[in-house]
Amino acid sequence: MASAPQQQLPLFYQALEPLSSEAHAAFKMRQLTHAKFLVGQHAIPITVDEFALVQRRLPIVFTEGDDPVPLALMGLNEGVNVFVAADGTLTENEMYIPAYIRRYPFMLARLAPGAQELSLCFDPTAEGIGASEEGQPLFEEGQPSAVTKSILEFNESFEQAGARTSQFMRDLKELDLLMPGETTITTEGVEQPFVYRGFQIVNEEKLSELRGDQLRKIHKNGMLPMLYAHLFSISLMREIFSRQMQLGLVPLPQPVN
Repeated sequence: MASAPQQQLPLFYQALEPLSSEAHAAFKMRQLTHAKFLVGQHAIPITVDEFALVQRRLPIVFTEGDDPVPLALMGLNEGVNVFVAADGTLTENEMYIPAYIRRYPFMLARLAPGAQELSLCFDPTAEGIGASEEGQPLFEEGQPSAVTKSILEFNESFEQAGARTSQFMRDLKELDLLMPGETTITTEGVEQPFVYRGFQIVNEEKLSELRGDQLRKIHKNGMLPMLYAHLFSISLMREIFSRQMQLGLVPLPQPVN
């Protein structure tokens, strides 16, 4: 059976297989009440289209390195997600779920290096998809069902948002606005502060010093509201920390260097 390249699979995906009307004619999608793949996942990739919604609930930061990407933090420590219980159920009804999570187990991928066309693929190890009696069919009479068409449309929209995000990050890099981030949190009864590093944030000082032409450009292309959405969201790190404390998921602080 033809399969998509297996190297460097994205977060969550254990394998990747192109969806086929022949091989998967009997496959159905079941609605799940849990998401076990989210347990312990503390940082989720997001698109710039989501900044306004994400910043109300989750801190937005950027990864380190030459090609940073925006992340929504669902926990401050590796292996901690304060919004997902051990069985994979969400602990909040009003929680915004990033599109990266909602597209799983599907994604658009190139089936061969250098291929121009993207094909709808899925993770065959995922729960809720397979040849079963329950669920909504992915194919009907050899053709994609309404469910599959909707999935494809969502994934195409996600790819378009991903392209806009890549352009946003290129502009951000060109303006040299990112700097190493650090959050220090003190708590009663603990002598050493809790210090979180390993991410990037927008440098507010550099942002305020942009030239008039640069400001006009980022205002015109829609970057400015996104930058402030990110900056406003940083204060939520303390809320995430508080949730971890309540759950007993905060490791002992390390001495400040």
